Amino acid sequence: MVDLKNKLLIFIYFFTIGCSSIPSNTSNSCSIFSERYLWYKHTKKVEQKWGTPIYIQLAIIKMESDFDWLAKPARQKIFKVIPYKRPSSSFGYSQAIKGTWEQYKKETGNKLATRARFKDSVDFIGWYTNKSENILKISKKDAFKQYLAYHEGWGNYKNYKKNKKVIGLAKKVERQSNKYKNQLLKCKSKLNRKKYIIF
Repeated sequence: MVDLKNKLLIFIYFFTIGCSSIPSNTSNSCSIFSERYLWYKHTKKVEQKWGTPIYIQLAIIKMESDFDWLAKPARQKIFKVIPYKRPSSSFGYSQAIKGTWEQYKKETGNKLATRARFKDSVDFIGWYTNKSENILKISKKDAFKQYLAYHEGWGNYKNYKKNKKVIGLAKKVERQSNKYKNQLLKCKSKLNRKKYIIF
């Protein structure tokens, strides 16, 4: 009985690790979805629900966490040596902070959402970019400005021109989203035909 329980725990552990591991090539959308077909289903659903293109969802996650489900900001250091607290509560694929994540859960009714789950993370990005369009009048297809609003927040978005570092990050997101978009043109029809998943 103990052996069976241990084997089951080991199976669950490796299954979880396998499902949550980082894709081998996070710069290529076709490669990502060939390894994680369910991710394609989730991003497609977000595109249909919120109107946020798949390639922009991916580009934001690429910049924020590089598809690491346990990503956190690096700890600050005292005297450049002693580890100190983290600069924010950002966590997971989307690097959403606790306060905004709680707002998302409350407004969408997705009470069981977790920042370490890809499905919830892309839905959060869809919700956030949709609000950015409503509040700031930014098109959901504008990767550059959407990322600025995502990084700076709706209230601080108006000051982004003073922050050259953030502008540089937003340009990277824009370039990556264009790459993802062009890559998806080559594999999207194949992904749409794929209906069954064999584990």
